[in-house]
Amino acid sequence: MSKAVLEKLKSKFGAAVLETHSDFGDDTALVTAQSWKSVCEYLHGDPSLDFDMLVDLCGVDYPARLPRMEVVAHLYSTTRHHRVRLKARVGDEEMEDAQIDSVTSVWSGADWFEREVYDMSGVTFRGHPDLRRILMYPEFQGHPLLKDYPAQKTQPLVEYRTEAEAGVPLGKQAPFHDDEGMSFGRVDWLHADNEGEEGSAAAPKGVVSSVKPSPHVNGNGASENHLAQQDPQQNQKPDQKGVS
Repeated sequence: MSKAVLEKLKSKFGAAVLETHSDFGDDTALVTAQSWKSVCEYLHGDPSLDFDMLVDLCGVDYPARLPRMEVVAHLYSTTRHHRVRLKARVGDEEMEDAQIDSVTSVWSGADWFEREVYDMSGVTFRGHPDLRRILMYPEFQGHPLLKDYPAQKTQPLVEYRTEAEAGVPLGKQAPFHDDEGMSFGRVDWLHADNEGEEGSAAAPKGVVSSVKPSPHVNGNGASENHLAQQDPQQNQKPDQKGVS
């Protein structure tokens, strides 16, 4: 049935459908960026197609090819039980003019997907209601999923926001306790100082942590209750063991 979808697309949009294939069972149509939204509206609105579910939307970078960025949508019909993959290509070598129409008016779930592609791959979605970063912080420079993004690039550190600025509590939230999970502290590795007092390792300078040691956890991370259940002979010092 999905192959019939490809035939309907070619019949409806003609030259705007650049190519189709069904490699490995994935029925796929590559369309022009200009027809992207119109094709999506058709796939969603035609009762015989009824693609009512946007499963995923992502960006795939091909830096040696022009247009460079491929915007990919995976669609499914919960009533017709068929699926199709839709692609369009945008952007030059420097990702200039990497723009395509938003499809949030077709599937409201496209909102966060498009923000992720904007954030990580640098595609601008025209008409998006709230196009801003969703994974990286606002001051982050560049787009990490571009294949020419430097793997060792050091991003500028920014001041921590207060709770009033963040709008949410900065400490651990339920169901997590203070001794659970990661500290989410920030380490300024360029100015880290691991020299602790009395030969012990101290937290590097620049670390901000909300974690407090649990009174029920010892320095090795084992609970006191767990230690109490172990063989008492294992907890004795060598000079305390009896000599037979």
